[in-house]
Amino acid sequence: MTRRGWALFLAMGVIWGVPYAMIRIAVEDLDPIVVAFGRTLIGGLLLLPIALYRDALTPVLRRWRPLLLYTLVEITGPWFLIGYAETTLNSSTVGLLIAAVPLIAVVIVTKLGHDRFDARRVTGLLVGFAGVAALVGLDVDLGNPAAIGAIGLTTIGYAVGPIIINRALADLPPLGVVTGSLLLAAAIYAPLAGWLRPARITADSAWSVLGLAVICTAAAFLFFFALISEVGPARATVITYINPAVAILLGVTALDEPLTAGMAIGFPLVILGSILGTARSRADSAPEDPPVPTVPEAAAPLPER
Repeated sequence: MTRRGWALFLAMGVIWGVPYAMIRIAVEDLDPIVVAFGRTLIGGLLLLPIALYRDALTPVLRRWRPLLLYTLVEITGPWFLIGYAETTLNSSTVGLLIAAVPLIAVVIVTKLGHDRFDARRVTGLLVGFAGVAALVGLDVDLGNPAAIGAIGLTTIGYAVGPIIINRALADLPPLGVVTGSLLLAAAIYAPLAGWLRPARITADSAWSVLGLAVICTAAAFLFFFALISEVGPARATVITYINPAVAILLGVTALDEPLTAGMAIGFPLVILGSILGTARSRADSAPEDPPVPTVPEAAAPLPER
């Protein structure tokens, strides 16, 4: 993987390791639908003026069908389902289950004929998953089947979303796709969010939703599209191995949670698994993913990417 790919990979691992704590705080006072609505609406509105200035939305709206599909599987469904699951499951369980995303993504793109298994990749995925298991201390609470099922559906959506981008949206301005999908998701959430709106919102919940919108949504998706263009959809999803590590480190440093032996053992396994899982096999002379069309210069991404 290139130096730019690694920089994007590590940035996304940190940025999307933060939401677990923020969502957990927000859903203590707000319904998961309200949290998801606030996150998508604020994130979309932040990006809208820039998208309009760059005329990045017009070509995206012409391809509204794949945009709607992407929005449903990557945003609307998962963000509600994660919020619902975190009302009953601990973050360790959620992090472990979502770590299955790279395994699902590799299987899907392989079946589609756009990738291939090799010993190094399989080993990396297995080592990474073992690292996540050690990180969470095998703390899998199966007492709530509905919540477990919600995270299971989320992992499938997160695996399919990057593939949709790569196959149907990669040649469009990334800023337009991100903005359009966020605002579309907000419109889908809006009726239920209005019905479930709380009588009052605590400061902690408000700040959590704002952080989710600005850092973990608007900025994060710009990085994510760049990562997919750089390394392909299957490799991009390996960031889910880093996310639980970041979430646990934040818990130890910011929330005074204990540093366990599982964390000490699991973190290096996560890093090793990510390196092996994203490494290109020496036997492969051809790219593992279909080439991604170049984004037009007029639709250049934001500098933060």
